[in-house]
Amino acid sequence: MNVQEIRQIAVQIGVKPGKMDKTRLVKTIQRQEGNFDCFATAYNCECDQDDCLWRKDCFAIAKQGRQS
Repeated sequence: MNVQEIRQIAVQIGVKPGKMDKTRLVKTIQRQEGNFDCFATAYNCECDQDDCLWRKDCFAIAKQGRQS
């Protein structure tokens, strides 16, 4: 999902996206929804949240962070 799509979701749930990067924005949305702000932390691609909207991007970004 691109940042513009995420910003639209944020606005719909009352989050002001400002200039947040993708990771910070998704984590803010997760907190607003009452969920854990775990986006981009599944370094081993292990997560029990199978229906998470952010799952695919989460794994990809976490993997990049792990390699740096």
